Parts: sequence; structure tokens; C-alpha cells
Amino acid sequence: MRRLFWLLFVGTRGGSTRAEIVRFLKEKPSNANQLAEALNLNYKTIRHHLKVLLDNELIVAEGEGYSIMYFLSPLMEQNYVLFEEIRSKIWKK
Repeated sequence: MRRLFWLLFVGTRGGSTRAEIVRFLKEKPSNANQLAEALNLNYKTIRHHLKVLLDNELIVAEGEGYSIMYFLSPLMEQNYVLFEEIRSKIWKK
């Protein structure tokens, strides 16, 4: 899991955005539009990062169409402390 986190959150250009999404979803499950507004990012950018997180089973989606809500997956919940440990070494927010 450590390697996956380093790859997705540190080793790629969009890692900090994905980390913001994960932290936001931890506090408030949301749809893509809500995430785009809350994080002040383009909707298509959010959708791209959500797909990466979904493909790596770090988030799950419930619902259909524009009402799809995103939540942290059980796998991400179990490893959230590790995520925060890695995140805190890279970003001081």
C-alpha cells in the first residue's frame, strides 16, 4: 500500500490534487460537482482524478449519473493513517 500511495500522491503530477480529494471525502462524501466547487478545480479535472482513485480502489461510487456520490473505500479507510503519514512528509498543510 505504501508504494501505491507514493505513486499516486507523490510520484505523479496530480498527486497533491488527489490527496486533497481524499482528505475532503474523508470529511464529507460528495459528488464530482461538489468537489469541483469546494476545491476550486475544473469539473473535468476532478473527474479525471476520481477515475484514477476509483481504478486503484481508494474510493467507491454510489448512485447513477450526476448524482454519483464518492466515498473512501474500506481499503483507504484502513490505510488512512499511512496516507496522512506520507502526505505530511511532503505537504505541510
